[in-house]
Amino acid sequence: MKLFYSKVIIAQHERGLVLKDKQVVRLLEPGVHKWFSFGETVELINTRLARVTSFDVLTLVESKSDSNTKLKDKYFTVIDLSENEVALVFQRGALREVIKGGERAVFWKDADQLEIKRIDAGAELKVEKALTNLVARRTGVQGLNEVVSAAEVATKHIGLLFVDGVMVETLTAGLHAFWRVNRSIKVEHVDLRLRSLEVQGQEILTRDKVSLRINLSAGFQLTDAVHARLELNDYEAHLYRQLQFALREAVGTKTLDALLADKEALNSEVFRGVVKQMAELGIKLATVGIKDIILPGEMKEILNHVVATEKAAQANVIKRREETAATRSLLNTAKLMEANPTLLRLKEMETLEKVVEKVEKLNVYDGLEGLLKDTVRLS
Repeated sequence: MKLFYSKVIIAQHERGLVLKDKQVVRLLEPGVHKWFSFGETVELINTRLARVTSFDVLTLVESKSDSNTKLKDKYFTVIDLSENEVALVFQRGALREVIKGGERAVFWKDADQLEIKRIDAGAELKVEKALTNLVARRTGVQGLNEVVSAAEVATKHIGLLFVDGVMVETLTAGLHAFWRVNRSIKVEHVDLRLRSLEVQGQEILTRDKVSLRINLSAGFQLTDAVHARLELNDYEAHLYRQLQFALREAVGTKTLDALLADKEALNSEVFRGVVKQMAELGIKLATVGIKDIILPGEMKEILNHVVATEKAAQANVIKRREETAATRSLLNTAKLMEANPTLLRLKEMETLEKVVEKVEKLNVYDGLEGLLKDTVRLS
């Protein structure tokens, strides 16, 4: 039999796995080791990697022999998880790995700052607050996404938590995390702020058979989000349809002239037709307003012609009224001049002044008397 002298140096972060005939003989701790080997080999294992992945080491752990059991108890931590358990593996204070239910994992006992936290995820739905930020933010950790479902609810929102299809809780604004081991987790986000809904391009006939295209805008807010979500598959679509029906009913009972004369009455009628029903479903209807009433092309031309004719008639009336007033004023002036010769003479002088401004040459006979008496004569 050949004897071989063996020497191996084991660093502080290593262990030496001595193998003979592919069987584990012993483990070597840090230090210098010398011995006469009988066909033995040494495999160096880095214990900085806390979890054991070496096939030979795992074989050693699985072995039932007394000697291997002593080695296993001395050097290794074995984690056997039930179906509803998870294990969080921390090293140097940082989350390194998550082991899901039903798995087995082996770790070096003297791995640097190793901590293993076992959690019964079947009995606990929520991740405890101390771990919530950690498991929700570290999405790159191996195995984490398989066992944790995280949701961040914004300000002025709530979250509806569904477990296996059943709504179990409402979530306030903030970060939440849940164990989803052997269960389905879903969080629906609901906006509690005042929002607007546009009902566009509604083609509707008025009572006098005029086709209109109407655009409507409404403001609404959820007052009971749970009731609205459970009663309605899509509460926005339901509100849209109810506004649409109320608008059609209101427009269909009015003539075009009535609609154009008082849009506020139409707003109020649509609002009253919807507000009570929505309140019963947990939706507060805040405002309803008609944005546009769009007429067909030929109707626009007719209305424009009507408006132009009305304005022309109004202008003609005003013109006649002014002419009448001017004639009445002239008549009054004539009566005053007839009764007062001095006033008549002043008017003649005023007229003479205007005539002189426009005449280039004026021949006067009979002197000043002829100029004053014969050039302009009003009587």
